[in-house]
Amino acid sequence: MIRGIYTAASGMVAETTRTDTIANNLANGNTTGYKKDIAISKDFASLLIQRINDGPAVPPIGTLGAGTVIDEIATIQTAGSISSTGNSLDFAVDGKGFFAVETPAGVRFTRNGAFTRSGQGELVTSEGFPVLGQNGAIAIPNGKISVEETGRVTVDGAEAGQLRLVEFADDRQLVKEGNSLYRTDENGQPATGKIMQGFLEQSNVNIVAEMVNLIAGYRAYEVNAKTVQAHDQLLDKAVNEVGKV
Repeated sequence: MIRGIYTAASGMVAETTRTDTIANNLANGNTTGYKKDIAISKDFASLLIQRINDGPAVPPIGTLGAGTVIDEIATIQTAGSISSTGNSLDFAVDGKGFFAVETPAGVRFTRNGAFTRSGQGELVTSEGFPVLGQNGAIAIPNGKISVEETGRVTVDGAEAGQLRLVEFADDRQLVKEGNSLYRTDENGQPATGKIMQGFLEQSNVNIVAEMVNLIAGYRAYEVNAKTVQAHDQLLDKAVNEVGKV
């Protein structure tokens, strides 16, 4: 009975983490460039079950799970829908690739191309982090800005820089830091994606699907909670009633 309580309780803990992950996805359903997370669970310490006194030559009955645990929170890097904004400082990546930005903690990467022009005339993110080109931050003088698919930036026809767009062999190495930023130890390589000026990539979260997952997670948590209660009641009877016989 004690093992049953531990097994069901592990399911409650796992579903709590899963629910938190889904809730975060829903909260960022309208965040530009956001990529949804999923909680991946695995069996915790499976036990091999064998009949007592049958000897090692007898095939075992099978395995008994001792609970579940969240193995990792994985980010799904599928592309979101691309919508037109008409803003010349909004950029979307069609295909693979991340913009590089300079933060106080070092170079970070993002798919959120909602950029602005700072008071110093640099292309920056909404948080004020400089957007990097091939030779550092990109200066944007006053004038009509145009960005080609390759990332070449011109202002009134004069070249102002080249956006640094990179991709990674394994996107699973990217770690979220908040504000749509990722960090990684990899330097990356020139991206194959194309830059679309005047567009933004929306979140890849499917709100309806996440709501269904949220309900399923709640039901799973509820089942595990009732299992804990049932085992607790059995344990109570074993301690307080069986002992009276």
